[in-house]
Amino acid sequence: MKKQLLLIGGGHAHMVTLANLETFVAKGFGVTVIQPSEYHYYSGMGPGMLGGTYKPEDIRFATRKLVEAKGGRFVLGKAFSIDPEQQLVSLEDSKEALPYDVLSCNAGSSVPREVLQGDTKNFFTAKPIEELLLARKTILDRAAGGKITIAVIGSGPSSVEIAGNIHQLCREKAVPMPLIRIFAGRHFFAGRPGRVRRLARKILTRKGVDILENGYVQQVENGRIMIENGQEYTADIIFHAVGVKPSPIFTRSGLPVGPDGGLRVNQCLQSVGHDNIFGGGDCIYFEAEPLDKVGVYAVRQNPILYRNLLAALENKPLEQFQPGGKYLLIYNLGDGEGILSKWKITFSGKPAFYLKDRIDRRFIDAFRVKP
Repeated sequence: MKKQLLLIGGGHAHMVTLANLETFVAKGFGVTVIQPSEYHYYSGMGPGMLGGTYKPEDIRFATRKLVEAKGGRFVLGKAFSIDPEQQLVSLEDSKEALPYDVLSCNAGSSVPREVLQGDTKNFFTAKPIEELLLARKTILDRAAGGKITIAVIGSGPSSVEIAGNIHQLCREKAVPMPLIRIFAGRHFFAGRPGRVRRLARKILTRKGVDILENGYVQQVENGRIMIENGQEYTADIIFHAVGVKPSPIFTRSGLPVGPDGGLRVNQCLQSVGHDNIFGGGDCIYFEAEPLDKVGVYAVRQNPILYRNLLAALENKPLEQFQPGGKYLLIYNLGDGEGILSKWKITFSGKPAFYLKDRIDRRFIDAFRVKP
């Protein structure tokens, strides 16, 4: 029986592998891809979809179409657990278990929901990206009836971009502008360069966004937001945009993980416990040098992961992944405005968003299914 390559997820770290799927097939290997949707949405353009700059079809990859066009098998489902001894991956809500000789995990990450109690209506998370579509409709429906309050919980890029794009959405659709509040914990845009923080605050303040730094949110229940200092706020719509956590599949499966629960991998992006399991993107913990949960590392891992999967199937030497130096920071703050920062260069305005838009569209075009 021919060797089987199994991919969990068709995300950023698997893009080059998917684009070259026919190489595996031509060499006699079977390829299967598991994904809970026929499409993979590019997270870097998600807030722009919320704001209306992009349509859903502008920011997604037709994973199923690509896999099947290149001779692979696509399985619509969610991977639940991995049995490294039997070399099987079980699916959620299914009795089917998929075999593998080599497994690669790009299972992604999710926003923790531990703060949420009670009714989940009108509560949205920054991931999965598809949730922003429902959030967009909810905002327009609720705002059409009059002024509402929208809370964005989090102090990182997601919260800043979501707040700015809510402003764009309501301005362009001419609905009453909501009161938008960012619950930024104790420090707004923590961990970002000082000039980036100042520019983001200036742009959002000009848009009328209220930035609160009076403590972390402890609990959200039925539209009520409780802060650690005892203060309480209410909101009609709530976005939870705090830091992401890797998929729980690895902990659930008893595989070696890092402190964040991500699959612990070596410099070859290979599980430290099982040499036929690989991974990339937000779902891994890179043992040599813990990495930020940003898409740039998944993109940089792409070619190494592709070549190492092929090498593992052919019993050839593996390559090591080098994370590289500083990466470009560009944020979409809505209304055609952005912030760009790298090295000592930092600026904001329409040129920054124009560059982000060009880079993002080029990335999407590079991996789209060609007619």
